[in-house]
Formats: sequence, C-alpha cells, structure tokens
Amino acid sequence: MAQNVIQQPGHYPEAAMPANPTAAPCTTPLTPQTPYLKLGGEAALRRLTERFYALMDELPEAWTIRQMHPENLAGSQQSLFEFLSGWLGGPPLFAHKRGHPRLRMRHAPYPIGNQARDEWMLCMRLALAEQVPDEGFREALTLAFEQMAQHLINDAGEHACGHSHSDAAHSHA
Repeated sequence: MAQNVIQQPGHYPEAAMPANPTAAPCTTPLTPQTPYLKLGGEAALRRLTERFYALMDELPEAWTIRQMHPENLAGSQQSLFEFLSGWLGGPPLFAHKRGHPRLRMRHAPYPIGNQARDEWMLCMRLALAEQVPDEGFREALTLAFEQMAQHLINDAGEHACGHSHSDAAHSHA
C-alpha cells in the first residue's frame, strides 16, 4: 500500500541514504507503489512545493511561519522539494546534497510552536487540496505531514508529544 512508504515523521528510509555522501545518485528503479510516483513524480512535487510557498507568501493567516523564512523563498522551496522527493520514495535528492535530513536539528534554531505548526499545515493542506485530486491519498499525505509538523515542535513549554512540560508529573520515559 502506498502510504506505507510514508513512514514516521522525520524518518528518512535508510535504504535511500547513500553510504558515501559524495557517491553518485542512487539508480535504483522506482516502483509504482511510491507516494512520489502516485503524486505524479518530479513535476507534480515541484508544483506542490511551489504552491505551498506561494500560499505561505500570500496568506495573512501564515504570517508567523512566513517570518521564519528568508524574503526570497526560492531556496526554501528547493530544499522542501529535495527533502520531499526522498521522503515520498523518489530520488533522495536532499540526502545526496546534504546528508541525512535531521529535521529536528535543522529546525532547532527556529521557535516552532503550535501556531507555526498550524500555519505550516494550513499552507500544506491548501496546496494538497489543489494539487492532489485523490481524496484518500490526499488524506494519507495530510496525516503524514501532520505527524512531521508535530514532530518539529521545539518551542519552550511545547513538545512534539503535544503536552505542556509545565506539568511535573509528565514524563517521556
């Protein structure tokens, strides 16, 4: 089933990781079962990421998350495109250029709380609604993106588990 390729948030399939980051790109053939191909491959993923960032730039409701990005969104769009390519089972472009994505580490400098997560998801939901006509597939992608976005919460008092850490009884053990 296609959604099985979309694994836990922030997980990058180890098979997609090059043993040597400077090695030539992976030439393993893609199977029709990957979300990458179900989405429509490179062209469809490019449209999705372009629309996502256009929405972030246009929507007043996305102001907080927009402020975390540079004025020119081209680099951010390209990074998301490269990451999602591998995350969805396509060519691991991000890994070949920068190594393992390490999403939490790469996002650590930015205070990501519930509002930033919700604004990011608003842009992604709208982009998916415009770009992914298959409702079941769109719902599976939305769930995977929600899990990833939740995983990136790092703001003081908030955590990826969704609980406030002001509760002394709360434990992640």
